[in-house]
Order: sequence, then structure tokens, then C-alpha cells
Amino acid sequence: MAQDFILFAKQLLASPFQVSAISPSSRFLARAMAAGLGPHSGPVMEFGPGTGQLTRGVLAAGVAPQDLTLIEMSADFARHLQNIFAGVNVRRAGAQEAASFAPAGSVGVVISGLPLLSMPDPVVEAILTAAFTVLRAGGEMRQFTYGSKPPIAPHIMEKLGLVAVKAGKVWLNLPPARVYILKRAREV
Repeated sequence: MAQDFILFAKQLLASPFQVSAISPSSRFLARAMAAGLGPHSGPVMEFGPGTGQLTRGVLAAGVAPQDLTLIEMSADFARHLQNIFAGVNVRRAGAQEAASFAPAGSVGVVISGLPLLSMPDPVVEAILTAAFTVLRAGGEMRQFTYGSKPPIAPHIMEKLGLVAVKAGKVWLNLPPARVYILKRAREV
């Protein structure tokens, strides 16, 4: 884990707006993001896995490595993930390219550690559109945020026909985080 922190710090210094966090996610946040996942979840995609803390939570929940695709922009993070997670599919790309790596409607859950609130609206819309393109009917996207408001601006949620439901607060994370589940409004 010390190696993870060193890599995280290096990436934070090199690309602070891309990393947009002060420390890697905690194992408690990883557990909260992976709650209820398992072999029944079907394929899972993770956007912005960084050092892989949330990935560890997904795998510990019982998702098979071959059912997990990680989409990571940073070459250093992507190499690190390939080295530590045997059998997991690691793609070096932006999350908005998710539909290039899975057929439409084939993914059960998307896990996201991306700093969506700090991204321009068109990028957020492209990421959410990609996520809900690969998600099957009834699928969900799990996103955390450090603030008290949902992780997506209301006008974007409305435009894309999505709703956000609070799924819990994780105090044992630096800073504390709130988990949200995003779904298609018509499926709620």
C-alpha cells in the first residue's frame, strides 16, 4: 500500500486536476462502493480506478477478475493496475470511451471514482452517456463525492433522464465521502 500512496502522490503532483483528491480512497469507501456486488452482478466497469483501492473492494465482493474492466487515463496508473490485478481487463482511455470496450446493454454496474463535479459539463455528459450506453436495463452507476450535494449537477441529471439516490456516508475516508447510486429515471 505504501507503493500505492507514492504513485498516488506522484500523479497528484503531476496532474492535480485529473486526480482531484488529497489521498487514495480508503478500504471503507471501497467496501461501500462494492456493497452487494458479487458473481451475480455480471460485467462491472470501473472508471478512474487510480491505484486500485475501489478495484480491491469490487474483487473482494466476489466479482470475478475476468468480469471487471478498468478504464484509466493515466499511463502510470494503468501500468500499475495491470501489474497488480491478474485477469482484470485494463484499458488506457477516458471513461467517455467505455462503449468501445463493451457491447451496449451488457454491463451490470459502473463504479466511478472520477471527480465529475470538477469537470466541464460536456465531458460529464459524455461520461454519463457512455456509462448508460453500456449499462443493461436496471443497471446502475455508483459514484462518490466529498460534498453534501449529489455528484452530478441537477441540469445534467434532468437532461440525461437520470436520478441520484444516496447510498451512504463513509466517515472513514480522507475526506469523508458520500456514495450515490445513479439510475435511469424511468427505471426507478
